[in-house]
Amino acid sequence: MATKKPALQTRIADNKKAAYNYFFEEKFEAGMVLEGWEVKSAREGKVQLTDGYVVVRNGELFLIGCQINPLHTASSHVNPDNVRTKKLLLKKDEIKRLITKVEQKGNTLVPLNLHWKNGKIKCEIALAKGKAEHDKRDTIKDREGKREVERAMKARSR
Repeated sequence: MATKKPALQTRIADNKKAAYNYFFEEKFEAGMVLEGWEVKSAREGKVQLTDGYVVVRNGELFLIGCQINPLHTASSHVNPDNVRTKKLLLKKDEIKRLITKVEQKGNTLVPLNLHWKNGKIKCEIALAKGKAEHDKRDTIKDREGKREVERAMKARSR
């Protein structure tokens, strides 16, 4: 009897600015409605998420600003739009809960990363609150402190 290997989750793109600009309250994994050329470009890693954001329209979630650059070898009959609005797929009750939380002051939906899961592209989104300027400074201070500790440990182990 053959043993099943666990499905690998490989990252396609990360939104590194999100952790700097927001506090995350909850994370969700959403499917995406993509065209064929977008999937091929994602395999090549031609995706940028830094300017992306999630909006609610008519009770559905859409990812805006996610840039998927087309490959040069794409077929000639397709007119690729690299900043096309992409629909996100979640369960109805999750969407309703997210809509009520986003309507509250200060909450927003932010895309965190795109990754492969069981042969499909998934988008990890987070319900987030914006950080104030002093919170951002604290984040930088903590990150630099961790780097200094790691350098000291590395120098000591030599």
